[in-house]
Parts: sequence; C-alpha cells; structure tokens
Amino acid sequence: GDSNRLLAPAAIAEMHMASTGTSWDARPLPDKTIKDIDIARVRRYMTLAANIGRRNFAKGTKPGEVLEKLELIRDGHPTWAAVLLFGKHPQSPLTQATVHCGRFRAEIDIDDDRLIEGSIIDQIDETMDFLKKHINVRFVITGKPRRDQIWDYPLEALREAVVNAICHRDYGDTADIQIKVFDDHIRIWSPGLLPYGMTFEELHKRTHASKPRNKLIAQVFYDLEVIERYGSGIHRILDACAAAGLPEPTFSESTGGLVVTFRKAAKASGRQHQAEAELPTKSGDPVKAQEAQVEAQEAQVETPKWQRSMLTACSLGEKTGKDLLAVAGYRNRTGNFKKGLKRLVAEHFLELTISDKPNSRLQKYRLTAKGKALLQSGKG
Repeated sequence: GDSNRLLAPAAIAEMHMASTGTSWDARPLPDKTIKDIDIARVRRYMTLAANIGRRNFAKGTKPGEVLEKLELIRDGHPTWAAVLLFGKHPQSPLTQATVHCGRFRAEIDIDDDRLIEGSIIDQIDETMDFLKKHINVRFVITGKPRRDQIWDYPLEALREAVVNAICHRDYGDTADIQIKVFDDHIRIWSPGLLPYGMTFEELHKRTHASKPRNKLIAQVFYDLEVIERYGSGIHRILDACAAAGLPEPTFSESTGGLVVTFRKAAKASGRQHQAEAELPTKSGDPVKAQEAQVEAQEAQVETPKWQRSMLTACSLGEKTGKDLLAVAGYRNRTGNFKKGLKRLVAEHFLELTISDKPNSRLQKYRLTAKGKALLQSGKG
C-alpha cells in the first residue's frame, strides 16, 4: 500500500519543501538577474491575466515589480519558475525543460520527431500543433455556420494532459517530457511520480486535493487560464474522452514518471485529415459536395486566433510586418510570432508583395485565395 512506499531522495526533498510551504520552482538562481528575463513576455502575461480577470495590476506597475510580488524574483534573482516561464533562454541551464514528440509506426519506427524548446507557456501550443498534425480529423457539414470537427482524440483532453505534464513534471529530473503518437494510441510520459500521499484512486475522484509540484508555475498557468480550476484537470480529461466515445485513458507510473495513455475508439479510421462534407440536396438526401471537401481540406490545420487575426487584417488590404505584429498582440518579433507568420506564408494563406526580396524594408503581406477561403470557411 501507499504507507509502505519507499521514498526516493527527490520525494523526500519534495516532502521537506511542502512542509515549509514552498516548492522547487521558488528557488532563486544566484547566477541569473532580471536581464535574463524577457520583459516583453512578462508584459504580455500582465495584459492577458488582467483581461481574463484573474489578476488586477495597478496602473503603471512595472514588470519587475510584478515578478517580485509573485515571488518570481527573490533576493534580486529570478527563480526557476521565472526562467522557465519568462526567461530569454529557458533551457539555460535546465536543458531537460523540453517536450520530445515523436510519431511512431512501431516502438522503433519513427516517422516524425521534434524537440520543443522555449518558454514552457509556448511549449503547450507547439506540442498541440504536433499532435494535431499526426491525428485524424473529420469535418462534417451540418448546415450550421461552423462545421463540426471530429478528431480521433478530443483536443481538450490532449491539451489538459499536455498542460499537466508541463506544469507538474519534476524539473529536477534530467529527462524531458516524452510524447509518442502511434496508429491507435498516444502515450504521454512526464518525469516525476504522484505527489506523496496521492494515489490514482484519489486522482479519479470528482473532487480531490490539488498538490502542485511547482506552485509558482501553476499560479501563472492559472492566471492565464491555462489551468481552469485547481484539481479539475483529470476529470476534464475523463469527461472529454467519455463524451467522444473513447475508452477511458489510463494513468500509471513507469520508470520514475507518470504515464497517460489515450486509446483511439475502435471505429475511428480513415486517412489522416480526411474531410467528410455532407450537404442535403433538395430531395433531402445527403451527397458529397466537392466544394465543401476542398474547403475542409484547405482548413485542415487549425489556425490559432492570433494567426487568424493577421489573415483578417490582410483581408482589408496589404499589411506590413509591423502591422501584423500589432494585430497579433505582440510587442516584439518573438520566435513564436516569426514561426506563425512563416507558416501562413509557407502554406500559401499569405503571400509577399515583393517575393524576390523577402527581407525588403518595403515588404508587405497580401491575403491569397486560399487564405480568403480559410476565413470564409469559419474554421481558422
């Protein structure tokens, strides 16, 4: 039973910190200063948290003051949480603070492989982008303004599992988070066992105590509504899978970490991103509509709201990179912004007005027919 569980040194250290009301991520890094923090990223957090309503910052409050108030800076030095959330180089020195994703045909047959780095906030969306790339989705035309999307696995359940892995993992462990996508299941492994005193039986209860391993990270995730409610994540996963008709995900411990395994419904099949577009004819019989299929296929990759806002802006006329930066809600050209803009151009939703000189200071971006179709489809 749990009372006879042998404690690893990490668990003993965790118990000690819990007894003092602190957590690992609250420890300051003596060799880091405020200069190692991306202040623009902190400002975005302040704006989002205030708009969501989970934080209220007085007018004129400076980012440094916010970090100190949240105890993300202690004794003049950023904490581990501050570096992972807002650091200019989050993987320095914590190189294991990454998510390693792979698409497997078999345990040793890898089709796609990606190591996701950067801020742990950005890692969530980038991990979800990888998962959506490698699972099937069907678009069903029902006559409603928006088409129904039916994924192999409910995205809200996958996202919740990814958030839990990133937020609650043991960052003292030298392993990265490992996500493996197979033909019929997805396995998410994150370093660190259940908190001491927590069992899988309790985890499945509708109400259970929240014991975040990384309290400061969990607080910022809550402020940004990444975490909706403390202690609710597991049941959000179970409920989403049940509603989708999927087998109940399994939770287990393996090789020093937690494993969540999602299994595809037995009936789920078909080509990746197959589009099912059924429209009623005048006689009431459903038919395959070629135009709807094309529309669905063009919109097969779900576009984040901030990228869709750039497409919408370009639908009103050609825009500069600076224009799109403002529309997307960024102050600076972050890696995430550059990646998003590059994706819109690479997938021909936007095109360059000076295509032979991509770095021209006069460069602008123009909406393409494919981009227009994406906006009109309501998918984006």
